[in-house]
Parts: sequence; C-alpha cells; structure tokens
Amino acid sequence: MSLQIEHVTKRFGDFTAVNDLSLTVEEGTMYGFLGANGAGKTTTFRMILGLLTPNEGRITWNGKPISYATSPHIGYLPEERGLYPKMKVEEQLLFLAELRGMKRSDAKREIGGWLDRFDVPQYLNKKVEELSKGNQQKIQVIAALLHKPKLIILDEPFSGLDPVNVEMLKKAILDIRNNGATIVFSSHRMDHVEELCEQFSIIDHGKQVVSGTLKEVKRSFGKQNVRIRSDYELGTLAGLPGVTSVTPTVEGAVYQVDSDETAELLLTEALKSGPVRQFEIEEPTLQDIFIAKVGKEHA
Repeated sequence: MSLQIEHVTKRFGDFTAVNDLSLTVEEGTMYGFLGANGAGKTTTFRMILGLLTPNEGRITWNGKPISYATSPHIGYLPEERGLYPKMKVEEQLLFLAELRGMKRSDAKREIGGWLDRFDVPQYLNKKVEELSKGNQQKIQVIAALLHKPKLIILDEPFSGLDPVNVEMLKKAILDIRNNGATIVFSSHRMDHVEELCEQFSIIDHGKQVVSGTLKEVKRSFGKQNVRIRSDYELGTLAGLPGVTSVTPTVEGAVYQVDSDETAELLLTEALKSGPVRQFEIEEPTLQDIFIAKVGKEHA
C-alpha cells in the first residue's frame, strides 16, 4: 500500500497553489513535506484527503482514490485546530472516534491509554477550552491517531508543544510508524524532519524543488560546512575562493564551502593566525538546503 501523487496541479482562479507535483510514499514510511507558508502544503494535504479536487493529475492510496469509504483508515491532524471548545475531552474524542467507525467501548479504552501516555488523564472531563494550547494540541493529536489509521497526515504536529512534549509525541509517532502506518507530515522545524523522515520534499510556490532521501539530497547539494574555533582573528577567511557563506559563532565561525580542497585551504589559512582549537567538516543541514532552495526571505 503506497500513497501516490501523480502530476497533480491545483488552481484557484488564476492562482496555482500546487504545480505538477509527483511523489510516492511507501507503506510504513515517514515522509516529510516542507515549504514556507503558502507553499502549497495544506492544499496538497486536502487533496490527498479528498477535500479538494485536483485540476490535473491523480492521487491514490492502495491504488484507489481516497473517499468517505476509506476514511476509517485515515488520520488527519490539521494545522488549524478543529476541536469544539465547549465539549469535554472524552465526549469530543468519542464523537470523533465514532465518526471513524470505532465502537464506543473500544474508543473509551483507547482514549484512556492515550491520555495516560500523554500525561493528561486528569483532563478527561474538562472542557477543551479550559486546556492550555499545548494540551489542546495533544487532544487534537489523539483524535487523529485514536482509530489506528493506516495513513496519517500530520500538518505541523509539534506546534505549541514544549521540548518535553515534542519528544513524547515523536516517540508516539515513531511507534505508530513501526507498527506499519504510513505518515506524511509537514513541519517548520527542519531538525524534526531530519531526525524522523526517510524521505522528504521541499516545495516552493507550489512546485517541488527538492525530493529524495536525506542522504541523496545532502550528497547532491554539493556544499558542506566547516566549523572552526580559534582564539585568533579569522575575519580574512570569509574572502577565500570557494567559501559561499559564513555564520559567526561565539568562538569562531561556520563556513559553507564548495569542496574538500576549500576546507583544506581554510585550515591552512586559519593556522597562519595561530593554533586552531576545533576544525570539523560537517555535512550540510536540512536548514542549509532549505534556505538555499527556498530563499532567505522565508527562513
């Protein structure tokens, strides 16, 4: 079972929100979907879910279009929150679980387990509006995962969560993936995608600009980072040929370079000023690649 998006385009009047997008997400994998605000991520998710119809192309899950009949197998966490503020947490989750075809008794048992897992069992009979934003986000996540869906779409799942709760949610998502679910998620946090996803795409103004595994994309990027720490002034290194950018740090700088030869030249020149306390060649981060492909104005 795979999710396939084939040459999909979506227009709203004269505006093209998604432009000839193709990607495949294999069963049991986690796929990162990256882009600046307005890049077309949410529009793509809504087309996957059948909430919007593409102008061109096709989207299939297990070889068939997603429809109301397949909804019990799908989990969706929207970026904009969709909980009813006046409803109590248990009522809310039972209502959404039953919409997905769950028996009430099964849903009650699963709700208890999830609330315990997310350290919020005390909120079972609280109204949603009485919860903090972070705890509302946990309830929204539970609503998306409660019915054990096979395909899960998570739009900014970590938004509003502190670092401890981010780790809790990451572990839950990984467990679900390891049990065979297929997960597509968007995030503004490049480090989360780098840590969790086997494959990813970056889209910019509706068009796919990067696609592949992390290893493939980093290898094809053609640049790497050199981190240097020194007690001596290294300002002249920024002007060396092959240095494409410089990011100052507290005790030195990180230089983006185009080759191993440039990295060696950096070390040679740095040593002319005095001893170097750290010299390290690092692969580019996903953040580096995103900024290079999408532009600093979005970063």
